[in-house]
Amino acid sequence: MIYDVAIIGAGHNGLITAAYLAQAGKNVVIIEQNPFPGGAAVTSEVFKGFKYSVFSYAVSLLSPQIINELNLNKNGLEILPLKSTFTPLNDNKYLLRTDDPHQTSIEISKYSQHDASNYPKFLLMMSRMAEAIKPILSMIPPNPWKMKISNLAKLLRLSKHAYSLGQDDFYTLLKLMTMSASSFLDEWFESEPLKGTLASSGIIGTFLGPRSPGTAYIMLHHYMGELDGKYRTWGIPKGGMGAISDAIERTAVKYGTKLYYSSKVVRINCEQNIAKSITLSDGKKIEAKQIASSLDPHHTFLNLIDKSHLPHDFLNNIKSYKIQGSSGKINLSLDSLPTFKCLPHNGQHLKGAISISPSVDYLENAYDEAKNGYISSEPYLDVLIPSTLDSSISPPNKHVMSIFVQYAPYYLKNGWGVTEKNKLTENVISTLEKYVPNIRNIILHKQTLTPLDIERKIGMTQGNIFHGELTPHQLFFMRPTIGYGDYKTPIKGLFICGSGSHPGGGVSGYPGRNAAKTILANS
Repeated sequence: MIYDVAIIGAGHNGLITAAYLAQAGKNVVIIEQNPFPGGAAVTSEVFKGFKYSVFSYAVSLLSPQIINELNLNKNGLEILPLKSTFTPLNDNKYLLRTDDPHQTSIEISKYSQHDASNYPKFLLMMSRMAEAIKPILSMIPPNPWKMKISNLAKLLRLSKHAYSLGQDDFYTLLKLMTMSASSFLDEWFESEPLKGTLASSGIIGTFLGPRSPGTAYIMLHHYMGELDGKYRTWGIPKGGMGAISDAIERTAVKYGTKLYYSSKVVRINCEQNIAKSITLSDGKKIEAKQIASSLDPHHTFLNLIDKSHLPHDFLNNIKSYKIQGSSGKINLSLDSLPTFKCLPHNGQHLKGAISISPSVDYLENAYDEAKNGYISSEPYLDVLIPSTLDSSISPPNKHVMSIFVQYAPYYLKNGWGVTEKNKLTENVISTLEKYVPNIRNIILHKQTLTPLDIERKIGMTQGNIFHGELTPHQLFFMRPTIGYGDYKTPIKGLFICGSGSHPGGGVSGYPGRNAAKTILANS
């Protein structure tokens, strides 16, 4: 049997590509190496009664348009909003930002009246910038070096869109695209607690520090997610991150998609520079008229394709594509809720994001250690206790804690072994203990994932959660490389549909949706 489209990888983007193609009447098959769908967006009962969102841990970017078009809510997806960000500090101080503007203003004014006054203006500005970027997310990037009418038309629309922003907003957007998070925030605020917690959004998943150029855009990238029409609103899916993948899979299967699980692709076979079939690890071949890979660009082009089929310049660009892993993940089962020194009671601060990011210096120091090949001794931690919102993921009166850790560099001086993995765990627990004295006493189980573990378990090169840095030279029509931002590749009939394509990482679904549009247009 020859399928219309074969898709490599059942991560959320691969599933979304399949769902749209099958919805359009294509005969689609997905091949996934793991025995379950989702890639990084999975839920697993690692310890009895405790369900972890093992890798990806929050919904920040999933497109409402995709949710509606694929009827994901009808297929079981329910997103529970996170309504606060809590930043514990030293000396029993803290910063708590909530969805109540008045309460947030009072909290910020403890550190700076100037910042309390500027914060609402900052949020409005970032919402405008997110609104300005939003049309570009769903655009198939043009290739400015090909003088086709379609490319020229897209470039003209981009020019009109840029002009429509007005001089001031265009200048602000340009600064966000090029500045460091720290420098950009310095133009707005003076208090370290606020600048530290805001700057942390600029380093998530990237091997850069808050003072590195380009991190202001990464900060904006995390503002582009929306729930119920509100930008910068994060949430958790009821049942864990796997609920997203399960809902997309149901839609894809409903429209006739066939799935092969526990099947690893080892080769994309080409004839006369045309993709013809894929070979599985058991030797089986699957033929298709078109093939799409949702794997990262390094894995797709350097591991699955005979390099003789790729142009020399393209191959060199892929080899130099920046994809270094910088983060780890720790999941904990807790006997009870943590007790923070600064806010010891149970309250709203435990039902939102908990950010260990007391200052820009704190984040930069963590980066300094990582860039020299060491695990951060005092890392940035992005912590959630999803069981405070979703009781289905833990036993009664017990809890799950999800900890995203930055920095845990893929390349360490001593490499990743048992000793270094234990050191990562200890650094995280000891950092938490400074704010949560009872943390060691309430841990029932723990799961630690280094970037090497992430690479081995779900195939992300170097454990990079975005399938490549979201730096300016790797965005839009330059993602993954110049001239190939439109989801096509140098091989006819082969497309990419993962986070290594525009608009990049995060559980947004845009790469999958955009790739499906490209595949349909080239069928």
